[in-house]
Amino acid sequence: MISRLKNDFLIPTTFIFIILALFPLIGAPRNWILYAFLFFIYLAMANMWNLLAGYSGLISLCQPAFLGLAGYAMTIGTWIGIPWWIGMTGGAIIAAFFAFLLSRAVFRLSGIYFAIGTLVVPEALRMIFYLWKPVGGAMHGAGAGYMLKGIEGVSQNTIFWLAAIVGIGSVYLIRIIIRSKLGLGLSSIRDNQRTAASIGINVFRVKLYTFLISAFVTGLAGAIYYLNQGYIEPSATFNVRWTMIMLLATVIGGIRTEEGPIIGTIIIVILYFALARYAGYSFLIQGIILILIMLISPEGIMGIIKKFLLFAKR
Repeated sequence: MISRLKNDFLIPTTFIFIILALFPLIGAPRNWILYAFLFFIYLAMANMWNLLAGYSGLISLCQPAFLGLAGYAMTIGTWIGIPWWIGMTGGAIIAAFFAFLLSRAVFRLSGIYFAIGTLVVPEALRMIFYLWKPVGGAMHGAGAGYMLKGIEGVSQNTIFWLAAIVGIGSVYLIRIIIRSKLGLGLSSIRDNQRTAASIGINVFRVKLYTFLISAFVTGLAGAIYYLNQGYIEPSATFNVRWTMIMLLATVIGGIRTEEGPIIGTIIIVILYFALARYAGYSFLIQGIILILIMLISPEGIMGIIKKFLLFAKR
């Protein structure tokens, strides 16, 4: 029954995705469109964090660096005459290239040391972009904050559908990866890295591939988010809040599952708006919810569902 659930969950999920993607065409309320937009952006990021932490065993805390670099690359590009769509794609490539450079250092670490090593990266970039003024003209927001130029003709529907493509695409990308030779290598490395290396798996290369894929998709989602915002500044961009969103969505829903990030992202979006009036306590409340779920079921909500299905089968 559980295997059937894993094989068939994409059927109703795909139907829901199609309905969400059609929101602008069916005249859905603006706040519904905003909910769906954030859902797609957070879903892409959560899936990529799940790829790293869940399937690869890499507890990466530097994801804000990827989305921030992509967002800044796109924004700065609009100031020097590069079209936003080229800057968006180029920004994601820059994020992946930065991940490649970073991998040389952080892949020497493992476990909690890897997590700590990646944690300092967004903070370092925040300080760099706070002090560095890459292009001339008036700054907006904190530090080197900039408005995007030349996006007046970009409709909200276009931005929404870009988010939908990246969010939905991340679901199918994960499904393809974990069923490929790369996915088998990830499973072996996560279970026992030394054993995986002893049977001929190139541990560094497999980790690097997932790191680059995660950086590219996270950067692409971040660029689309800031395209919608219309501006970017370092304090909110290279912020631990992004890491918390990815972590909470994945762990609450169920890490190392395909369905988990989808369920978790729905909950995170609901909490985002429900707790908006309690901004100072938002993360505290979400943290309490996370602890409760982990105490009840360390495998998240999907773990609870699986236990229920097993009980029902008896």
